[in-house]
Amino acid sequence: MAGVSIEARPAGTSLSVSDLRLKMGRRRREGVVRRVFFAAALVSVLINVLIVVTLFDGTWDFLSRVELRLLWTDGWFPRRDMYDIRTIVAGTMVVAVVAMVVATPLGLGAAVYLAEYASRRARRWLKPILEVLAGIPSVVMGFFALIWISPNIMQSFFDAGLFSLGAAGIGVGILITPLVASVAEDAMFAVPGSLREASYGLGARKRATTIRVVFPAAVSGIVAALILGISRAIGETLVVAIAAGGTGGSLFTIDPRQQGQTMTAAMTALATGSDQVKGATLAFPSLFFVGALLFFMTLGLNVMSERFVRRVRKSY
Repeated sequence: MAGVSIEARPAGTSLSVSDLRLKMGRRRREGVVRRVFFAAALVSVLINVLIVVTLFDGTWDFLSRVELRLLWTDGWFPRRDMYDIRTIVAGTMVVAVVAMVVATPLGLGAAVYLAEYASRRARRWLKPILEVLAGIPSVVMGFFALIWISPNIMQSFFDAGLFSLGAAGIGVGILITPLVASVAEDAMFAVPGSLREASYGLGARKRATTIRVVFPAAVSGIVAALILGISRAIGETLVVAIAAGGTGGSLFTIDPRQQGQTMTAAMTALATGSDQVKGATLAFPSLFFVGALLFFMTLGLNVMSERFVRRVRKSY
């Protein structure tokens, strides 16, 4: 074995522990590599800790100075000292729900086709294209939602204005569809072929095998794909900032046809022009407060998905 100091010795002679040790030079190199990797892991942990500490420090500064009645007003207008949390949380949920209504059937349908129905040649061509689509810049999708989705879908079928939460939600849904499809397809493709063969041996058709065998066996990965899509929809910024309107603030609404603002778009609109943010009383600390809300929302989604995936994996 390379690097192991074992001298040639007569047959039948036993080896000692010292004979199996690595050479000193290789041991030093392995130690250096181990310390480098440990330092990289430690730096990443420290960066995350600093981010969380900074986030909660600004959040505490905001909550200790704001009047509670300002957190329950008619809308989110931070430069007017109106910090209605319902407005941006409701806008975030509306966009996320619309996005998942679009992405779930399209993404899972594409995943089922690629994993179960597509030929090897078709899968070899379509899978890379699908993964490339997942990298579409958000700003491009935002302009697409504004100049095509809004006039051709929202205004034509739902009597909405040029800017609406629905247009932003559809744009976000199209943006996360490749992500959902790619992760779900990987989960379905990883299902052992023996399960499919057993189903076919019992006389089941392709459709029944896909729905009753492959889909339940891959449900943990499929749920992970949907949770990942929801998290991506909640955290999307530019599409909502461009297509949903409400750049200076928004009144409370859960109507997808109306203008609105999500949590990320609220932070973007407020942070644009830092001199104006600094000039407001509590506008700048409110950025940290909204960021903390996003942190807890995404953390809760990840914890729920992890517990669900663990529970389901024990059954298969």
